[in-house]
Amino acid sequence: MIFAKSGDVDFIQRVKNLKFSGFVHSTFNRTFNIFCQENSELYTIACGQMDNGPNTIVIEADSFEKLNLEVNDIVYSNHHILYIGDKMAITLERVENWESILPTYPEDLNRLKINLNKMKSYIDIHGKSGGIKKALSQTPFEKEMSNLLEKRTNLLFSELLKNRMSAALQHAVSLIGLGPGLTPSGDDFLVGLFTILNMRHSPFISDHFFCEEVVKKAKDLTNDISFMALKKASAGQVRESIIVLVNSLINGKENELILALKNVLNIGSSSGTDIALGLICGLEVNLFAGGKVCLYKR
Repeated sequence: MIFAKSGDVDFIQRVKNLKFSGFVHSTFNRTFNIFCQENSELYTIACGQMDNGPNTIVIEADSFEKLNLEVNDIVYSNHHILYIGDKMAITLERVENWESILPTYPEDLNRLKINLNKMKSYIDIHGKSGGIKKALSQTPFEKEMSNLLEKRTNLLFSELLKNRMSAALQHAVSLIGLGPGLTPSGDDFLVGLFTILNMRHSPFISDHFFCEEVVKKAKDLTNDISFMALKKASAGQVRESIIVLVNSLINGKENELILALKNVLNIGSSSGTDIALGLICGLEVNLFAGGKVCLYKR
């Protein structure tokens, strides 16, 4: 029996209400994913050092390496306990509820402008390359991929600034599945962008349909894990570390911002950097849409 530390409130309620059945979809050292037969979504069980996230429960374990979990192992819930075949039982007896709630877009933009400049400078120096941020040394294939990512993110940014949503939709869709990693760089960039566009009082909130339309076209263009991240982000549901970073951008002092940014940059190989660049894109678009001068030229 393993205790759950914290988890997404909807996931917890689904388990407690005996409405969860499915099978193991994919396994990794610190996480594994479950396909839920009731709603066809992926749910994640994460080790204790991971942060909270949509459809995620964090448990008191350091690794899943020695549990011999296998794809298609049966998963079901019974009496507040989630069973992973005969290999693991996760009790929700003392779990802490967590919910993905984005901050409100600020009225006073001074702190945001200052922190956004600091964030971009930090990424220029410390961001992980290999995705949207170009690596110094690249194979011909990596160079071509990097050029495509740069071109398509710039085109998306340009069309969003001009409020040409049909063209922006096409460029956003062209990013899906593009780039290296389990969650491709283009997908990660869109997760960051969707995060900002879903903030309450966002100047771009009236174009929320944009995120939904991108996701409608994403299912067959990327893998199941990345698609679920996009689907949740399109509704404003993202990992806790991303929410902390957005809060720090709005209200944080420099040390708070850098700590939060480091935590996001440590996601995956280049995923965190790609997400952070998507956040920057979304904030630039918001600043421009709100009648402010755009901070950066691309």
